[in-house]
Amino acid sequence: MYGEQVERGPGSMITIGRLADFAGVTIKAVRHYHQRGLLEEPPRDSSGYRRYSAEHAIHLVKIKTLAEAGVPLARIKELLAADPDQFAAAIAEIDRNLLERAEELLRTRERIARLTAGDRLFVSPEVADYLEQLLALGVSPRSVQTERDGWILMQSVSPKDAAVWIADKLEAIKDPEFRAIYRDYDAAYDWSPDDPRLHELADRAARWTAEHVGRREETSASMQDPLVVQLVISTVDDHSPAWDRLNTIAKERYQAGAVTPPEA
Repeated sequence: MYGEQVERGPGSMITIGRLADFAGVTIKAVRHYHQRGLLEEPPRDSSGYRRYSAEHAIHLVKIKTLAEAGVPLARIKELLAADPDQFAAAIAEIDRNLLERAEELLRTRERIARLTAGDRLFVSPEVADYLEQLLALGVSPRSVQTERDGWILMQSVSPKDAAVWIADKLEAIKDPEFRAIYRDYDAAYDWSPDDPRLHELADRAARWTAEHVGRREETSASMQDPLVVQLVISTVDDHSPAWDRLNTIAKERYQAGAVTPPEA
């Protein structure tokens, strides 16, 4: 016991292992501090060992204390050489940086938490509500996925147009006939392209559109960028022969002078 006290005395010299034990760090950490220029590396003695003094131990404790407080290693040497005013200013700056990092971590955690929200992470609350209503109506996940992809792209490249469109959709979905047409259009995916029900569905959609043409013309007028239109259309890559036929019938009616072709 007495021998250990003497070994820790001001004039004693200790090995790197003892130094690490006294400061509560690992030998690897001591060597790392040497490499970073934070702790002076003493010369080797006649036996080939490096011997450390009490001053080394005190300096190492200071390094450890600052590092555990969150001070970056790149700033520790500067702080150890600073006068009280410089030290206080540097600590205040480091504290501000740590606070910014903490706030960014909180924002990151919030973003990760929103991942559990599914669609609401990628689209506006209005679009998410609309998609949920489609699922509640019994619309297939396939069609809802198509809608979702289109809205993600639309809101990214043309948020103003998307806001007008979703307002129109939310208003339309209140109408029982629109909901029935949407469900039938979804079901038509698996129909034969020669199914006579396609003509009936096209007629119903045309009649509904004619009754709501004012609102739909206002919505269509807002969409002026052809690139936006093309991008949204390109997301719908899961066509069926029946859907293709239904769209052809709608276009034929429009070209023949009927009402504006329904948007489905």
